[in-house]
Amino acid sequence: MNSHRHCPAVLIAAPASGQGKTTVTAALARLHRNQGRKVRVFKCGPDFLDPMILERASGAPVYQLDMWMVGEQESRRLLWEAAGEADLILIEGVMGLFDGTPSSADLARHFGVPVLGVIDGTAMAQTFGALALGLAKYQPDLPFAGVLANRVGTLRHAQLLEGSLTEGLRWYGALSRETAIELPSRHLGLVQASELNDLDLRLDAAAESLASSCDVTLPPAVEFAGPDVIAADPLLKGIRIAVARDEAFAFTYGASLDLLRAMGAELLFFSPIRDADLPEADSLYLPGGYPELHHVALSQNTSMLDAIRAHHAAGKPLLAECGGMLYLLDSLTDVEGARAELVGLLKGDAVMQKRLAALALQAVELPEGSLRGHTYHHSLTSTELEPIARGLSPNGGRGAEAVYREGRMTASYVHFYFPSNPTAVAALFAPDLDAAFASRPNRRTVAPTMGHPTPVGASLLAKRP
Repeated sequence: MNSHRHCPAVLIAAPASGQGKTTVTAALARLHRNQGRKVRVFKCGPDFLDPMILERASGAPVYQLDMWMVGEQESRRLLWEAAGEADLILIEGVMGLFDGTPSSADLARHFGVPVLGVIDGTAMAQTFGALALGLAKYQPDLPFAGVLANRVGTLRHAQLLEGSLTEGLRWYGALSRETAIELPSRHLGLVQASELNDLDLRLDAAAESLASSCDVTLPPAVEFAGPDVIAADPLLKGIRIAVARDEAFAFTYGASLDLLRAMGAELLFFSPIRDADLPEADSLYLPGGYPELHHVALSQNTSMLDAIRAHHAAGKPLLAECGGMLYLLDSLTDVEGARAELVGLLKGDAVMQKRLAALALQAVELPEGSLRGHTYHHSLTSTELEPIARGLSPNGGRGAEAVYREGRMTASYVHFYFPSNPTAVAALFAPDLDAAFASRPNRRTVAPTMGHPTPVGASLLAKRP
């Protein structure tokens, strides 16, 4: 498959984290959606929270783009597919525009997507123009669309910022610093979209604020080359996988769930907080999230704790990531010192910290094969269990995360990106491990229309607005 598709596209970047990239990206998505356009949004790098907001803003699924974890071919496929259905593609960058290896700028250059620089205009006037010029000219071969000012006070303030631009830099407009527009955050980043009762009001207010000052015409079309496509093997055909999904466990990659379905699995979602029992399933997936905000409620749902223990006792596969692993421990203590006893399948305890405990991309060599992912957490876990593997960061970031295994249970702080090795993922979830390995092809499979992730470097995970 080598056909080309064209679609207007822009990558929203900033000089640093905290400039309001997500707010601006969400405002742009909602603005164009409200004008009747179909908008597809992507997020650079490993992130779960920004995509929740951006999905609400655009009304369409949000996937990750990353040249290391996702891979060049898979990123190409995702953009190419979006170009076939969307009127506009928006990509939210990660950290500062040139931060990381490869950076948001590297991704923009690789796919020919022009950069829209977002600069926080708070307490700034003509210096805005100097920052804008630096973003535009620091790398001469970087496609650059223009700049947009965020957190602007008055109309006069916006005029000062616009007037500071030189060398023909395009002014895309300004977004007000009104508190009704800003998106609230907590220790891992933005508050989850499902927790914001007024999110749609905030998004519409941001879109209206932007429309009053910005040029709402579409950016020029970008040409996206078609990917090479390899069909997925049905390694999980007929397998029923119970997937935890509620306000405590919501950190899943859409591409990972797509892959499980593409390999033939049926996904059954349940709430460890509210449901009394597990769905009738062959395997169990406990993704990350915020169990520390709901650990008392989780501990009080004793029938669910018993159901998960019974699942493990029956020798059924179980994969737990980050918050899912904390749930499996003997106890979890929050930052206020409140302790709750949990499942107790992993002997050990976790305590939440106010400071970041680990932040890094991770490559993990498991018995089933190598998987890529990332780690980002504020808890410390103490256990006497011996890990079967440890993660390796491609960029020297903090965290060589341990992977623990007891029977068919695998648990780690690492959030795995399943398309990085579909065959290994299938082996983790397949009830009959021997059969899964017997059917394992010599090549790495990928999901239908999912390209083979090609490592071309590494990017830093960052969070933070």
